[in-house]
Amino acid sequence: MEVVKEMKRKSVSVAMAAYNGQQYIQQQMESILKQLHMDDELLVSLDFSTDNTEYIVQKMAKKDDRIQIVHGPSLGVLKNFENAINLAKNEILFLSDQDDVWLDGKVERILKEFEDEQVQVVMHDAAVTDENLHIQIPSIFKERNVKLGVKENILKNGYRGCCMAFRQSLKDDILPFPKAIPMHDQWIGLVGELTGKNVLVPEVYLLYRRHSKNETDLKHAGILQMLRWRKDIYTEIEKFKKKKGLKSS
Repeated sequence: MEVVKEMKRKSVSVAMAAYNGQQYIQQQMESILKQLHMDDELLVSLDFSTDNTEYIVQKMAKKDDRIQIVHGPSLGVLKNFENAINLAKNEILFLSDQDDVWLDGKVERILKEFEDEQVQVVMHDAAVTDENLHIQIPSIFKERNVKLGVKENILKNGYRGCCMAFRQSLKDDILPFPKAIPMHDQWIGLVGELTGKNVLVPEVYLLYRRHSKNETDLKHAGILQMLRWRKDIYTEIEKFKKKKGLKSS
């Protein structure tokens, strides 16, 4: 009788950027930790906060050694995520905001996609909620008409970091983040498409909480700002293509 060996589950790092998040961060961390194995980690890059965020995270870390706390650079959300990503050590990196809620089954479902060695980035759908987690928009994918494609995501970015996971090996190409990029998630998604294959998972695995203190927003910027951002990300992508010897647009 032939014995079929079970494929070993890839190790997971969750890179969270935290700053003045006392109201929701414990709930988010709890929703993450219950999906992690003992050799996984939740790495919290903590920018200097004026509320009780550090106390809450430190208290949780004393009870769970999967929680790793590092000092953030206190230079804004993009640099805080860069710090967390840079220090994350495991095979697959998940990004996390401090105020959302992960839904059961997220980690295992996303890890299945990385069984394909060509896959660089995986992004799942999310439901937008109010501060009390009442659903306002059932699907970001449908609301924003999210799709793959480099040109498509330069013109209208559909990548959202809170819904993304990517390979440890991608860090060599995405870090350090170029100074001109609008946000880290668009950059990660586009680099993933240029170096391998990205996957969209249609199931909702996140409650994307919107409230008055969100660091990021669903609303559009002004037309001039959006044009500048498109120019900046296009320029950085063209630089990346040249560096990697890829065909230019």
